[in-house]
Amino acid sequence: MQISGKTVLLTGGTAGIGEQMAHQLKAKGATVIVTGRSAEGLAARRGEGFEAIAADLSSPAGAQAILDALGDRPIDILINNAGQGVDHDFREAVPDADATDDCIYANLNTPIRLMAGLIPRLKQRGEAAIVNVTSGLAIAPRAGGPVYCATKAALRSYTQAIRAQLADTGVHVIEALPPVVATQMTAARSGSKMAPEECARQIIAAIENDRTEANVGMVKLLKAVHSASPALARKVMLRF
Repeated sequence: MQISGKTVLLTGGTAGIGEQMAHQLKAKGATVIVTGRSAEGLAARRGEGFEAIAADLSSPAGAQAILDALGDRPIDILINNAGQGVDHDFREAVPDADATDDCIYANLNTPIRLMAGLIPRLKQRGEAAIVNVTSGLAIAPRAGGPVYCATKAALRSYTQAIRAQLADTGVHVIEALPPVVATQMTAARSGSKMAPEECARQIIAAIENDRTEANVGMVKLLKAVHSASPALARKVMLRF
């Protein structure tokens, strides 16, 4: 896909991977509309010339706020990038049920609502794309983050089914699976982390090359291990 001249809706575009994608897409000639819930982040993107929509995606109001702000304008690329983590480890404490619901809504329900709202107009563009950012944890979960892993696995499954549904249209459906990336969400975690700039670059390359999956960084290795032995992949990842 040629990115220049396209209009992109990018959720979670005020920080981390999303911020980097916004800048890289704009540099390639796209018009980028970002969403976020940080007033400071939204102001920063507006100051850089982006249109920015305020939306908390952990409830139905978030997706609706985005759709209302867009009106009936054409969108060529929808990138469901926004993600939310939640503490959910019974070895440490009883999880917060409300925080769990917020995570499920932000990571799964909102992307589905946005796709439902935008696929009809994406179909009208002739050439369009949906990019759902899941995680390497959609392939095999880690023990300390079962809800986050479950939402990403669910979005992976949904993405595969939607890709089949849209196969005869001009809407290309891509899943991006990042590894651990140096963002606010992973700030408390130790170990090696990919730079968000490089993660964004690989996801955008997948869009340009019409790929169906972008297995980013170490996720390539995880995918290979999982293909050879799903049980081994689960065993390794559950340690984290």
